[in-house]
Amino acid sequence: MSTLTRSRRVLWLFAIAATSTLLLTTAINTMQSQSASAHGSVVDPASRNYSCWQRWGAEFQNPRMATEDPMCWQAWQADPQAMWNWNGLFREGVGGNHQAAVPNGQLCSGGRTQNGRYNALDTIGAWKTTAVSNNFRLRFFDGASHGADYIRVYVTKQGFDALTEPLGWDDLELAGQIGNTPASQWNPDTGGVSIQIPVNAPGRTGRHIVYTVWQASHFDQSYYLCSDVTFGGTSTPPPTTPPPTTPPPTTPPPTTPPPTTPPPVTSTPPPAGACTATYQVTGQWAGGFQAEVKVSAGGSPTKGWSVSWNYNNGQQVTSSWNSTVSTNGSLVTARNANHNGTLAAGASTTFGFLGSWNGSNPVPLVSCTSTS
Repeated sequence: MSTLTRSRRVLWLFAIAATSTLLLTTAINTMQSQSASAHGSVVDPASRNYSCWQRWGAEFQNPRMATEDPMCWQAWQADPQAMWNWNGLFREGVGGNHQAAVPNGQLCSGGRTQNGRYNALDTIGAWKTTAVSNNFRLRFFDGASHGADYIRVYVTKQGFDALTEPLGWDDLELAGQIGNTPASQWNPDTGGVSIQIPVNAPGRTGRHIVYTVWQASHFDQSYYLCSDVTFGGTSTPPPTTPPPTTPPPTTPPPTTPPPTTPPPVTSTPPPAGACTATYQVTGQWAGGFQAEVKVSAGGSPTKGWSVSWNYNNGQQVTSSWNSTVSTNGSLVTARNANHNGTLAAGASTTFGFLGSWNGSNPVPLVSCTSTS
């Protein structure tokens, strides 16, 4: 065999070995990433890192965040993976002794779990809040259908100042809980299952922190989640985005231009038995957008609802959550999901969707029809 032939054979074998190694590494990384994504979090009122992922995941390098949402900005700067892995804030082997495992001042990071990935969530400051009543329902999303040994929901005591004080266990009061609940008893949801937990926090006004402890059923995994709320006031709620069904990226996506967010279209208060809907674009980028629709019952409860609008500029809905969406030409109709069709008088729910656009993306006029 000539020297040239031997050299080519060696190069060929080396190429095969290198390719095999690359494929194996890719497969291992994919399995690890999928495993890491299969957890859960509080999605309403959204936990701190889930809320930051909702608002800024598509444009996490946008400098507007520094002034418009400084608490999320510092969290993204500290470790973007805390947002991409919003559903992985847990500790293992706690054995139910949560206060020993998670020191005061470190509750929102789960005691600086995951090698400090979530430390920025402990930062004291004006985190964006969600408005809630003194009796509300907390929605927990479980992406891997683990179920719960228990979920405990705490609310800070009246007088606690979330703008200046570190959160400690003695600042919390138990306000709601469920016991052992297998995933088969949770509600089917996009990418997993979810469950709602009644929360009763009488006497609260103003800014507070809701602290949730989820003891998952598959291993000794304990999740620790901070949500920022305002009782009896206005809020700065994030868009209702569905938890992703694919693993978070190992490399953040490229920067996108700042979203163009048209103002929502509102309508007059509905008469008894009717409902209204408000359409809002919550994020927009080249060729795509994300929108949220808020449905509000009128003076009497509803058993179901549907919202319709026309896209006159060629927009299309590509995926949705918390509703069933159908299209007929330019007409789009969204009907309630099983879990959010029943609304008390004056109550509201939201659904969201992703869409495509080309040229312009104006906010359409929407109409709501309810079944009482």
